[in-house]
Amino acid sequence: MADMSDLLLKHLRSHSHTQELAPDQQTVELEPLPPPGDSSNGSRFSRRSFLSGLGATSLLAGTAPLAAAAPVIEPLADETAESDGAITVTLRINGKDYTLRGLDTRATLLDTLRERIHLTGTKKGCDHGQCGACTVHVNGRRVNSCLSFAVMHEGDEITTIEGLGQPDNMHPMQAAFVETDGYQCGYCTSGQIMSAVALLKEPIGPSDEDLKHAMAGNICRCGAYTNIVSALKRVRAQA
Repeated sequence: MADMSDLLLKHLRSHSHTQELAPDQQTVELEPLPPPGDSSNGSRFSRRSFLSGLGATSLLAGTAPLAAAAPVIEPLADETAESDGAITVTLRINGKDYTLRGLDTRATLLDTLRERIHLTGTKKGCDHGQCGACTVHVNGRRVNSCLSFAVMHEGDEITTIEGLGQPDNMHPMQAAFVETDGYQCGYCTSGQIMSAVALLKEPIGPSDEDLKHAMAGNICRCGAYTNIVSALKRVRAQA
């Protein structure tokens, strides 16, 4: 135990002496701040002026790249102006002619209906022809408007949900959907109704399975399929 105590005291004594610092560890005496109102030393730098200048420099260095990276927003081109890949097309929709100037040849019928003619009853769902929300009639046949270019339909008779019926004069299929509660959120309803109306002219069997198979291209995320089939059966029975 005595040996251990001697070693401990020796260790403490060795650290109690002030060790000489290496040149790079030595401190530098900074100039003290002058008293408030003392301008006799105005020509010399102080710690406060040095730190203030350092902070301003850092702020400018940090904001310059952000300013340089700001995106440049170009003005929107006039949608009626002719340009490369744009033509003039006249579409007949719901019994009315619409002359569209500067129509992009790549524009789908769906986007043209919604963005150029502002018939927004036709919904944009998957945009890949898988959900049926964008179904319209072209010459009496149901078509997924998201898979068809607008320029392909000059001279065709196009019908959207707006041309099928109005609240005070509904198509029998629209009325049947209301009576059987064939919709919930309503997003797919316009496409469901357009497909159901076209189905009345198609050679579809009488069973529920036949109707479900014929409507397989229209998806209802709410799961109102049973009520939709009820609406179809009611209209078919009245036809």
